Amino acid sequence: MTRRQRRADGKQNSDPMQLSAANSSQFGQSGAIKPSDSAAMTTDPDLERMTLFLTNLLVELDNSIDPSTPNPHLNMILHLLRCHSEGRIVSPSSLVSASGVPYATATRKLAEIEKAGLIERRVRTRTGKSHSLHPSARLLDSFTQLADRIDRHVRSAFGMVNQTRETTDYYFGGSYQPGRAAIAPPSALPEPLKLAGGLRILVHGDPTFMVMEGLKRQFEQMVGTSIHQRAFSIDRLHQEALRNAERGRSRYDLIAVDLPWLGEFVEKGVIRPLSDVMDVARLDPADFHTSGWRAAQWGGQPYGVPSQTTPELMFYRKDLFAAEGLEPPETTDEVIHAARHFHNPDRGRYGVAWNAARGTALGHTFMMTCAAFGQPIIDIPRIAGGYDADTLAGRDLRPTLNTDRALAAADYLLQLLRFSPPDILSMSWYERVRPYGAGRVAMAYGYTLLAPYFELDSGCPAHGNTGYLPHPHGPEGAPIAPVGGYVFCVPANLAEDRIEDAVEALVAFTSPAAQKLYAQNGSRTAPRYSVGADPEVRRLSPIFELVDQMSWRDELQFWPRPPIPQISKIVDLCGQELHDMLRGIVTPRDALDRIQARAETLLQTKVT
Repeated sequence: MTRRQRRADGKQNSDPMQLSAANSSQFGQSGAIKPSDSAAMTTDPDLERMTLFLTNLLVELDNSIDPSTPNPHLNMILHLLRCHSEGRIVSPSSLVSASGVPYATATRKLAEIEKAGLIERRVRTRTGKSHSLHPSARLLDSFTQLADRIDRHVRSAFGMVNQTRETTDYYFGGSYQPGRAAIAPPSALPEPLKLAGGLRILVHGDPTFMVMEGLKRQFEQMVGTSIHQRAFSIDRLHQEALRNAERGRSRYDLIAVDLPWLGEFVEKGVIRPLSDVMDVARLDPADFHTSGWRAAQWGGQPYGVPSQTTPELMFYRKDLFAAEGLEPPETTDEVIHAARHFHNPDRGRYGVAWNAARGTALGHTFMMTCAAFGQPIIDIPRIAGGYDADTLAGRDLRPTLNTDRALAAADYLLQLLRFSPPDILSMSWYERVRPYGAGRVAMAYGYTLLAPYFELDSGCPAHGNTGYLPHPHGPEGAPIAPVGGYVFCVPANLAEDRIEDAVEALVAFTSPAAQKLYAQNGSRTAPRYSVGADPEVRRLSPIFELVDQMSWRDELQFWPRPPIPQISKIVDLCGQELHDMLRGIVTPRDALDRIQARAETLLQTKVT
């Protein structure tokens, strides 16, 4: 029976884990957040903290009370958990040595722990004579619950009874949702991946994927093979994915695909339908944010698994708004009013920062601004909560880029320009958040994945002072949080003998345990409801609860950047023409008319 068959039957399913780091990373995005830019990386802070506490406590007890008797079961379990947290391989002999009892006794005690299902053995050599030992999912789950109880007992015993809601939300909200909260740390795959040359992944050079780099050693141990990750800027990632599709065999086992590219990559035969390579039910689709899972489909078929769901929001300085008696901006008029109020170039402060760099960056901004004014960029039917972007495959589409609402969106960008930093026309994804974090800008449009710039830096003015809002809307629009992020996909030209293990890695890298781990190490994206509901995750940032609330209110939407096959060219077209508009070379109406005419030609051209 194969690994895939066993998992489909629900047997030997130890909640597999995932991830990867960069063995050969190539960054093309200026200012991409790297692990060293944020916090030190650990696998699970609570697991590591509690194992260290208990280890030190046992040492103190053994040295302070005489006579004393070693606890071989606990000694071995703590040693195993610490090595798991640090990414170190544990052999049976090293575990026996850590027991603190004679060899024969330790061997017997080790067998008892294995029989109890707390340890998994994994073959390390082809002969099958050498094994590595790993904590099972059962042990990790049990120890996580034990750690929480010990933490509460310590607080009670030492008088820490006047706790805030933040420290007591163990009892509230998501923690009572069965199987949805207190997600256990990831466990090693029962069987190592057997991929010649290791697991090869193509990703974007953003904070969430760079978390993988900091955890490389730990996750290589968990999947049982080396991990080689290449990271590119968004435009270069798109180019490399298309180049890879032209090769006889894919160089990558998994590729990260930006949500708007999905239709293009399906029509060009770049990626495989998930149903062709796996039982999609294994992914628990209902656990993903609705908009993120819908955006991973084309023609009713899922082609990718959300690895990060990151809406673009309005960041604003709560302290500055409170000091001036201003309410957070809910409409575009209120954004302009607040930006004008805070704009003071003579003192080095500006009203608002946003994506205005020529090309891809500005093109995305315009599409999402159109959405805030109630205008999709193509003629698609209106439905409850927005517009129907689920049935685009095979349809005749017409661009709607020169309507009155689109013109209002373009005029709004011109108004923003007056209250923006002087280098706004070269600002893109990361550059817009830097001045915001540094206190030079009062508001900024930004994806949640960029929040670590200031949430993890206690020295910047925006730290602890940031509020998050959906996009403020125009007169005929509604609050909207345009969904961004990436899905992991299996390349269509991946060699057949690599597919099964690539799927195991795909399931592992997108599991709740993996997503929680990303969040604990600095990521501010959580594509699963279960992760956003986990009390330990919610304590890390207000973003997780807010995004869940936006999802329930139907504010998370992917129609602002519909995944049509021509989207990349239309994005670039908008970004080129509107940059000329911002520079005063052409009028808004002329720019939009030119975009409309060229977009009509693009949509009439079949993508192959």
